Amino acid sequence: MELRQLEAFVAVATELHFGRAARKLHMGQPTVSDLVRRLEREVGAQLMTRTTRRVTLTSAGSELLGRAKVILDEVGSACAAVHRVSAGQAGTVRLGITPPVAPMLAPHLATALERAAPDVHLVTRRLWLPDLARAIADGSVDVALTCGSFEEPPGMLGEIAGEIVGEMFCGEPLLVALRPDHPHARRDAVALDELADERLGIHSAALFPAWARAHQQALRAAGVSPPMVELADTDLFARCWPAQREVDWILTTASMAAIGLTTPTRPVCPAQVIPYTLQWNPSRAANAAVGRFVHLALTTAVPEGWVTLADHLRHQC
Repeated sequence: MELRQLEAFVAVATELHFGRAARKLHMGQPTVSDLVRRLEREVGAQLMTRTTRRVTLTSAGSELLGRAKVILDEVGSACAAVHRVSAGQAGTVRLGITPPVAPMLAPHLATALERAAPDVHLVTRRLWLPDLARAIADGSVDVALTCGSFEEPPGMLGEIAGEIVGEMFCGEPLLVALRPDHPHARRDAVALDELADERLGIHSAALFPAWARAHQQALRAAGVSPPMVELADTDLFARCWPAQREVDWILTTASMAAIGLTTPTRPVCPAQVIPYTLQWNPSRAANAAVGRFVHLALTTAVPEGWVTLADHLRHQC
């Protein structure tokens, strides 16, 4: 039994006229008649009676009509579903993120994806940096999102690492958080070299390697190496840093500071950003939805106050 036979039968049964059914199907009337006769032979029953003036369904034809419509509808739905998946309009994207990405960037991209492709399901996993690097390499996540860039973890095969594509695509302006009584607390902006002799509170590199490395990159860019004290607060947002009296200042961002930080924050001068990198392995992309998410992430407007990084900052890992 062929779909064309069912289509011809449903058209004739609906129109009750071979000529109109043929025009509807853009076929010749003899072709439609032949398809219906072949279907009758295959099911072993007469489906309709024909006279020169009218066509009527037999009881067998009436029974088949409803079932044939269901079959054709299911086939149409299946074709549409396959098309949506192949076009990246449906499917699943497994996104791995490091903790600094969670407050602002990951929700921002999730919202953009929901608007652009509501049938694409985004599954987000929070992973520490070494685990995230391995996950993007072995294919257990489709896309990785982290601050800064991450290095090839120990044991990763070079040929696998070489397939990973990375785009350092956006950044959030860097801020300094100061004590309320700090002499620079009322300034519009603060140069990092003005704080070079004061004690900087830093996060544990073991707990937050991506965040710690991004801060080190910012300090190197500013050409400063202040005395450092590891924060006792294991909270990434460092809400309790003022209680650690030996700490004079910390580095943060607006999205981090918005989560419970009560001390004054000021922009860094000259301006710096904490960069964020999107990484994926094209050869491991399980479906077109991954490509759609990558394209969307790299082209959608960044969160308010963030910056899109220039092309010369983009790279391949």
